[in-house]
Amino acid sequence: MTSSPFQRTLTLPASLCENAAQHLEQAVGRTVDGAGVPLKAFRAAAENDYTLPVSVVEQAAGCLLVLATETAQTVRPSVLRTTIGVALSLRDAVEAVHQPALTTRFW
Repeated sequence: MTSSPFQRTLTLPASLCENAAQHLEQAVGRTVDGAGVPLKAFRAAAENDYTLPVSVVEQAAGCLLVLATETAQTVRPSVLRTTIGVALSLRDAVEAVHQPALTTRFW
């Protein structure tokens, strides 16, 4: 089996992890499928220097986007923007990990 050239974990800022955990708690409360696993990981992130598996961060981003969709008509716009912002920050972090390393050599 070949190994993946991409990282399997990533380290996030503490504030992003804390915000994600708060929003994931809401997702679990609204029974968004799959939100429980990332919630546990984000709650424990401080113990691991805020390093999380990429797949968990990706799953959390998806759950938060589902939460935003489900609550779009019932929450204040600022709350909706915050939820979407956290989800997009998580997604951007995952995408950054998947970008190939840039080389300094010219072709």
